[in-house]
Amino acid sequence: MKTELEERTRKFAAQVVKTVAVFPKSSEGQIIGKQLLRSGTSIGANYREANRAESKNDFAHKVGVAEKEAAETIYWLEICRDTKLGSEKSVSSLLMKPASCWRF
Repeated sequence: MKTELEERTRKFAAQVVKTVAVFPKSSEGQIIGKQLLRSGTSIGANYREANRAESKNDFAHKVGVAEKEAAETIYWLEICRDTKLGSEKSVSSLLMKPASCWRF
């Protein structure tokens, strides 16, 4: 189970990278793109780190960080959707994945 979730979150991060790669080079595209890249790619990194935690408390803390990053990612994706930043298809696809992608 834990490696399955690591794989799903890694694939999600790769899709975030591809989505942001086509953002316009405007200030908005650059700033929101960086925010989305940071939060969207850190979900899996934090979950992977949690699986290598040194204690139950450490695991819980790191999973909590991953959940916060997931919530932030949804926020940035909603901003992209609402402002029509990026490919509508890619953004919509990413917004539909969170629940299945990183249910901890």
